[in-house]
Amino acid sequence: MSSPRSRVPAPGAPSDCRPSYLDLSDAELDRRREQALQELEDCRACPRRCGVNRMAGKWAACKTGRFAVVGSAFPHFGEEDCLRGWNGSGTIFFSHCNLRCVFCQNFSISQAVRPQAEPGEDAESIARRMLELQARGCHNINFVTPEHVVPQVVEALVVAIRSGLRLPVVYNTSAYDVVEALRLMEGLVDIYMPDFKYWTSGRSRTYMKAEDYPEFARAAVKEMHRQVGGLVTDGEGLAKRGLIVRHLVMPGQLDETEAILTWVAQELGPDTYVNLMDQYNPAGKVSGERYAEINRRLSAAEFRAAREMARELGLRNLDERRPHRKLRMLGMG
Repeated sequence: MSSPRSRVPAPGAPSDCRPSYLDLSDAELDRRREQALQELEDCRACPRRCGVNRMAGKWAACKTGRFAVVGSAFPHFGEEDCLRGWNGSGTIFFSHCNLRCVFCQNFSISQAVRPQAEPGEDAESIARRMLELQARGCHNINFVTPEHVVPQVVEALVVAIRSGLRLPVVYNTSAYDVVEALRLMEGLVDIYMPDFKYWTSGRSRTYMKAEDYPEFARAAVKEMHRQVGGLVTDGEGLAKRGLIVRHLVMPGQLDETEAILTWVAQELGPDTYVNLMDQYNPAGKVSGERYAEINRRLSAAEFRAAREMARELGLRNLDERRPHRKLRMLGMG
């Protein structure tokens, strides 16, 4: 078995930022890649478990065949402070999705784009994107909506690691994941960032077209926590490893928020890093009388109530916007 790679930080990366994948041998990386590609032959990459042969270019629920489709890749300054730092989080947004959220804020790339309307990218192409973001000084590589393309992400990471990738990897997900796929990512991902959306199966069916979402989300978030534990930051306040739980607070549905936060406090612990998000805006298929109950912005009073719930439950590591001093110096805070 090959020895682990030396942990030499990349230019622009913090000196103490040492991704966990540097402890994986060449033999283990090869094993992960081969296992990932085998998964595509009878696809069980996500809870839909469609069973199609994506290696042959077939697709089903996620509308993605052999190659992942990248919607965009850029340094993102809208993420949590511990991810964006002062040079941005190196986000790679994947098109298509395994959910059908009627309120999706990224509807144009998650559902509106037609299958095969955009060419997919092979592992070498996605790896180049990672290395370009690293060269631009990004603090991490942030895969957004990777649930349906875990095998392709593994394949691309193997190429990128062998080509000099040295940044922490962020898995930025809706939490509609299967544990088996997450175990393929173990040791490759440093930071898991699930958005736990709904607690009840009824609303999951209505608003995401996935009645089984809550059970898969609970299992997935627990597995993520098992792999990486609580959030750890370096001397600059940048995320190095761990779990960040997001929750988009929905108008008129604070009972969902309370149930999710109660579970987080009890199952993951009061020190879990939680980002309660207030940016809900009617989008996607929400318009007019269609889904009228969520066809409005979240009120300030509702968000204050959500924050108070979190505090009453003992959650003491809530996300607060405190832009990094270097970002403020650039006039971007």
